[in-house]
Amino acid sequence: MTAKPSTTFVEQKPRWPKGRQSAVALAFDVDGPTGDAMLDGSLLSNPRYFTQGAYGPFRALPRLLDLLSAYGLRATFFVPTWVVEHWPSQCERILREAHEIAYHGHYHEVFIDCSRQQQIDIMERSRAVFRARLGVTPVGFRTPSGDWGVETAEILHEFGVIYSSSMRGDDRPYFHMTPRGRGLVEIPGRWDIDDYTALAYTEAPDFPIGLDRISGYADVCRNWCAEFEGYHREGLCWTTILHPKVCAKPGRLPILEGLFKAISAHGASAWTATCSEIAKWWIEQNPEASA
Repeated sequence: MTAKPSTTFVEQKPRWPKGRQSAVALAFDVDGPTGDAMLDGSLLSNPRYFTQGAYGPFRALPRLLDLLSAYGLRATFFVPTWVVEHWPSQCERILREAHEIAYHGHYHEVFIDCSRQQQIDIMERSRAVFRARLGVTPVGFRTPSGDWGVETAEILHEFGVIYSSSMRGDDRPYFHMTPRGRGLVEIPGRWDIDDYTALAYTEAPDFPIGLDRISGYADVCRNWCAEFEGYHREGLCWTTILHPKVCAKPGRLPILEGLFKAISAHGASAWTATCSEIAKWWIEQNPEASA
């Protein structure tokens, strides 16, 4: 069993800028058709699965960006660099509209199955693509597979990454430990605020096994809003694990709109920010705990 990275936790109720009550980091994974089918080669014989994934950056992402703009909300987009190579104009729009773009592997690799050198190679390739195609060097990372190896946090730190949004251990930011001391800020999310759990339907390969049941859209909206309201009430940091190809379809857009309305209704008391802004704030407030 792989050991978990050590972490350092801080005060029970965080303090946010200008006396705001909570922090909200809307985050979306623009996976496209990357993932297991691409990694094992089966994508070559499954054009239907390819088009299901390609729908995300090609059609769903622009629709999502329009909605974020309508509500004046900024977000963080975790993007495999294979997607950047194939849909550069859509990724350029993410940056043009003042959102953040961050690391998410190249082919959406399973980091926990990768050796140290393989992880370094993925990060080097990803950094090169972001710099060459978009002119940016991201400072954030979300593990594509929801897990990582004991050395991953240290590797990310060596690449200039200051935060991760990969683990599940709290509802406040916290610091990972490396051999050098305190390192990455973790902005933890939860899989129950992952749209795959309620809205995914993939026939081949079947996900979940046995094929899916799609939850009622009104129920999904109520659930997500209730989760946000709970975090806001307790003054915590709420982030999402959402995928444009799953949640930003025409019939599902009202789910997101309902969520955005709930967040916006709190006005300035809910600090809506990118993950990097929250991470930098956390480091500034805890200077003795930064690397």
